[in-house]
Amino acid sequence: MVFGSGAGSSLSSPPNGPGDHNLDRVSALLDDGLTSQTGFWSDVNTAGRNSHIGDMSPQHGELENRPPYIHSMIAGGLGGTSGDMLMHSLDTVKTRQQGDPHMPPRYTSLGSSYYKILRQEGVRRGLYGGWLPALLGSFPGTVLFFGTYECSKRHMLDYGVQPHLAYLASGFLGDLAASVVYVPSEVLKTRLQLQGRYNNPFFNSGYNYRGTLDAARTIVRLEGFPALFYGYQATLYRDLPFSALQFMFYEQGQSWARAWKDSRDIGWQLELVTGAAAGGLAGTMTCPLDVVKTRLQTQLNHDAGSFHQEPVASKGQGADLKDGHTTQATATAKQGPQKRLISTSSPSTYTPRPGAANLQTSSVYEGLKVIYRTEGFGGWFRGVGPRAVWTSIQSGCMLFLYQTILRQLEVYLPMERPELGA
Repeated sequence: MVFGSGAGSSLSSPPNGPGDHNLDRVSALLDDGLTSQTGFWSDVNTAGRNSHIGDMSPQHGELENRPPYIHSMIAGGLGGTSGDMLMHSLDTVKTRQQGDPHMPPRYTSLGSSYYKILRQEGVRRGLYGGWLPALLGSFPGTVLFFGTYECSKRHMLDYGVQPHLAYLASGFLGDLAASVVYVPSEVLKTRLQLQGRYNNPFFNSGYNYRGTLDAARTIVRLEGFPALFYGYQATLYRDLPFSALQFMFYEQGQSWARAWKDSRDIGWQLELVTGAAAGGLAGTMTCPLDVVKTRLQTQLNHDAGSFHQEPVASKGQGADLKDGHTTQATATAKQGPQKRLISTSSPSTYTPRPGAANLQTSSVYEGLKVIYRTEGFGGWFRGVGPRAVWTSIQSGCMLFLYQTILRQLEVYLPMERPELGA
């Protein structure tokens, strides 16, 4: 009614009269309101008030182009799991290099290690050892991550939190929520990767599980349930900052790409580039945390107790134990100073150099200080090249698949969205 009477009065007013002046002011305010909403396509807080505007370019934000939560979680789960499975063989090689207890090491360069495992142990039991716990942990872990990320991001943006801070905090919270699933699965995966095939004649890791279920039962029985969360704190110190930075860079890259293309569809090339660049940059910046985490988990432990417990006596080893003989793995387990801790999260691309100082601490901060004091600034960034390549490939594949699957879900599983002004 107010707009009707105002419109009527403006039609009867002389040129430059009060009616025209008021309309000009309203138009100017609307223009100012729209042009001020530059930024990220899904991060505009005035979506409900401006939902009647049909032609909205990416520069001003495509209001509420947010996919349903269930779509984000499914796409994230499938994309993340596919990326993890694609990189699993390289993960195995890095785990062998990092956890090799033999002196001299059995595995040196990446290429020769890859070929040796493939030739001696094959694909399923060798390069893809531990694939089942990796799969069982990756899908629910990435589902939790993307669900938490999208929920926290949208709520923070709707409450007026600065976008970069919202992306950073949401990535942090998403990885924290996923960690309760992926850390136990990573413990199982890493031990099975290091072990290789059952009764492995080519590599003595100190483990000899028949499979995933046997590994879980054995660890809980001999080491207790908390052993499934070994390395939890060290993993969070590295992976939480990485995920936070990765998704902050990714959202910013997507925003720039959409502004440059003047379209929400930026093409598969830019999808890959933005995902890979975000992962590579985040991986490079968190390299010092990766270095200290690896050193903390691979250094010789002079305290009795926590990791290499007495291994399981398999059927193949039972006769030796009954005769009073101990296996090499048992002897190693009983010698505290020979105990080596291994990574229980995504593979480190850093291998401690021979003669590197033992950190003699469980503190990440103190470990960083020791590395800087003994090896200088360069010690913090050892292995930064392989880490940047690894994180770029994994991130690019995961986020590209995420966006691709998300578009397919919008086509094949359309869901009604609430009215923006409601």
